[in-house]
Amino acid sequence: MNHLTLSPALGWPVGLAVAVAMLACAVAQIVLHIRRRGQSDETVWACVRRSLTCMLVAVMALTPSIVSSTNSRAINTTDVVVAVDVTGSMAVKDAQYGSDERLSRLDVSKQAVKDITAMYPNSSFAALRFGASGTLDVPLTPDSKAIDNWADTLAPESTSVSAGSTLDVPIDQLLLTCKSIHEQHPDDAIVLYLISDGEQTSSKTRRTFSSLRRYLSDAFTIAVGSEQGGNIPMTGDSVNEGDGQWVTDPETGEPGVSRMNADDMNTIADELSGTAIQLNATTTMSSGASKEASGQWRVTHTTKQRTRTVAVVWPFAIAVALLLTFEAGAWITQSRRLL
Repeated sequence: MNHLTLSPALGWPVGLAVAVAMLACAVAQIVLHIRRRGQSDETVWACVRRSLTCMLVAVMALTPSIVSSTNSRAINTTDVVVAVDVTGSMAVKDAQYGSDERLSRLDVSKQAVKDITAMYPNSSFAALRFGASGTLDVPLTPDSKAIDNWADTLAPESTSVSAGSTLDVPIDQLLLTCKSIHEQHPDDAIVLYLISDGEQTSSKTRRTFSSLRRYLSDAFTIAVGSEQGGNIPMTGDSVNEGDGQWVTDPETGEPGVSRMNADDMNTIADELSGTAIQLNATTTMSSGASKEASGQWRVTHTTKQRTRTVAVVWPFAIAVALLLTFEAGAWITQSRRLL
């Protein structure tokens, strides 16, 4: 709804001072005309013209304006960040995904990624892998197929470069990615999915993930593998799949056993103020807590009411210009008579 208001362009103190001064001039003009009407040749029209000019300038100083209300619709979407563990232990074939079939933890992770993209239609995605270091492979994109294709390319890093699993490796890259997304799309919801077996073999103390909370609307830690664990196959360019070569435990000299650590994944979920999910024969990404939560992070439409103030000075400016034109004409005419 539109309505009139006063909004001095020079601010209330200056605008009010100018308005009072001009009104005082208008009153003084009328008073002087009355006092001098017998001794001056000033006409009533001249008095009215000059007083009216002063009053119009006073009104202009207060800047009459029209306030109009408009409604704008903002479309807020969801940005999903997926981080997948590719350390050597992710090659262990002790994971299940909605069936009794035993798959490698990384193969289950790939299926989980594809289900995640399916749960968030009309959303944007970013994908990173972490092992010895964290790497952003796919910057934020609305192309969910690009994320699915990226998942198909994931492979466990070579055991020759592995120096022990450290769960906090992706923190720095996740911070950079989430901060960049938040700055570019401040109204979007950011949801993080961290997929790992939760195993940390490094002696270093793990850093907390709580620094990510400022940028996240929701977070999920996805644990893959089993608590019984399995032998870790050797991986690398010189090792063929199925060779039966295992990573050796240096303490026992026997093939090392990697076990999924659900407790660490639960702890990280608490640090993120998120939810911990353990994938197994009955739990997949397309069912359970993640599926239910994804419904609230879809595209949303927000209607905001905004007000706009438009100054309406031009009618008064035209009137003042006409009055000054008359005043100039009267002054020229009177000057010629006096010559």
